[in-house]
Amino acid sequence: MELTRRDALAALASAGVVGGGAAAALARERREATARRPTDGESAGSPLLDALVATAEVVYPEEVSGVPAFVETYSLARFDARPDYRAGVRDAVEELDDHARAWYDEAYAALDRGTRDDLLRSMGVDAAEEDPEGTTAERVRFYAVNELLFALYTSPAGGRLVGIENPQGHPGGTESYRRGPR
Repeated sequence: MELTRRDALAALASAGVVGGGAAAALARERREATARRPTDGESAGSPLLDALVATAEVVYPEEVSGVPAFVETYSLARFDARPDYRAGVRDAVEELDDHARAWYDEAYAALDRGTRDDLLRSMGVDAAEEDPEGTTAERVRFYAVNELLFALYTSPAGGRLVGIENPQGHPGGTESYRRGPR
């Protein structure tokens, strides 16, 4: 199943970041800039976005493709809309990177998928409660893991993946309410 920039825009709309007209303008802007526009030093290919893409590759199901473009579109818009959120993500990712360098002598995004998964589990991220002010594991859970899972499952493609054809905030029309689940 392929995630698209359109899926990211739908997830952003579900999060209340963009409305219909803003989503169309953002889609046009992203298409024109191919998601390479800097945002306070963050752009596609930056260490922060690389770490978020690397995390998504661990927590998203293996059958999902198109992850980099989806995560970049979603995250850049979230960074634009919420500077405090961007700072929290940056701090959490820097601490995650510090752990990776201490344990594996490489940046988190440079590790293979299995090693990244092992690192997250070793840090306790898989069992941590999300808390933007908590421990490193709780902040990574809040700013990276849960945010990326929210983006996936509020997108139309991610919703279909788990049998939710029309996630909350995604219009499906009256026809979707007249037929039963598949």
